[in-house]
Amino acid sequence: MSDFTAYAVATVSSPLTSLADAPRQGDEGAPDAWIVIDPRYADAARDLRPGADILLLTWLDRADRAVQVVHPRGDLARPEQGVFSTRSPDRPNPIGLHRVTVREVDGLRLRVSGLEAIDGTPILDVKPVLDPISDR
Repeated sequence: MSDFTAYAVATVSSPLTSLADAPRQGDEGAPDAWIVIDPRYADAARDLRPGADILLLTWLDRADRAVQVVHPRGDLARPEQGVFSTRSPDRPNPIGLHRVTVREVDGLRLRVSGLEAIDGTPILDVKPVLDPISDR
């Protein structure tokens, strides 16, 4: 496989500061958070508006990249599964996928709901959620 380089286009600013405090999924009580767009990508973010549903691809920089097998949701009563069949943040390439709603736009900052990523998490990309028919 070839090497490649990815760049953070934004960073998460959140009241969640530790993995222990973060919900496992965004719909499990995640507080509003801010997405702070790197000024180099201002043009890329210019059309984001409140009410938009977007997908954030994050780099889960505090994940354990050596993990290949986990008990789903950390529940030792559940049988181990390979991480590719789970949503575990610990995995060889710890890319997070988060569907969030933009609540507010303040310059290069987007307030979003439903983001369980912790403060300082790098964001690799922002993509719109497409309506299955009208947005193709």
